[in-house]
Amino acid sequence: MLMHQVKVLQALASAALEGGRGTNGTAHPQQPPNALKLYEFEGSPFCRRVREVMTTLNLDYEVYPCPKGGKRYRDEMKKLGGRRQFPFLVDENTGTQLYESQDIIHHLFKYYGSTGRTPKKYSHYPKVPALALAGTLANGARGVWVNKKILERKAPEQLLELWGFEASPYTRIVRAELTVLELPFKFHNVAKERWQDQGLAVLRLKPGKYIPLAGGKREHVLKVMGENIQVPYLVDPNTGVKLFESAEIVKYLQKQYGS
Repeated sequence: MLMHQVKVLQALASAALEGGRGTNGTAHPQQPPNALKLYEFEGSPFCRRVREVMTTLNLDYEVYPCPKGGKRYRDEMKKLGGRRQFPFLVDENTGTQLYESQDIIHHLFKYYGSTGRTPKKYSHYPKVPALALAGTLANGARGVWVNKKILERKAPEQLLELWGFEASPYTRIVRAELTVLELPFKFHNVAKERWQDQGLAVLRLKPGKYIPLAGGKREHVLKVMGENIQVPYLVDPNTGVKLFESAEIVKYLQKQYGS
């Protein structure tokens, strides 16, 4: 438990270094009919830029983890794009495959943003991602290297599903574990849509029973989770397991897919 609390503090520091990017997003995302596919790894600062924008646009997408030393999806993406460089986006809706985080970000705002233009704060990232890199280091460089115990294993038949948002420290811990275990998953963004959503599930700024924005994405998410929205939330269709709490989710993933 102490080790898990250390992970939480490191993940909090990582989110703070990025100024909270990847927390808030539109309540009415333009979700494409075919799932966006992102080949990436949690500890990459360039991948983090893209994930932050995915939360801003509140888009769901499929993640194919490519940690250093991994083979499962690194080889697959090289066949698709010709080289191992991250992040790598596959958008079957537009027939597009893209490397380079800035190019991917422009693409996402062009096709799935409300105006078709990239906001200024997302249009000119520095070539050296100093803050995001500092965030990776603050997070103990988790989600960078593969767990070598799983190298010869096959991926689960069905994608796991994870609800969260980029800047959530508890979600970050789970994503890091999914990365090192090379477990593909569908990530359901649960961006905060307004000030009433701010804060932890039991300590939101607006007291009382949580009521999501009518017609917003969180209203639909609440139907999945029950009486309250809490992230991370994991569903494993391969085993029927459904879990809240990052510590319990990590324990489950390690036992089911890492031991």
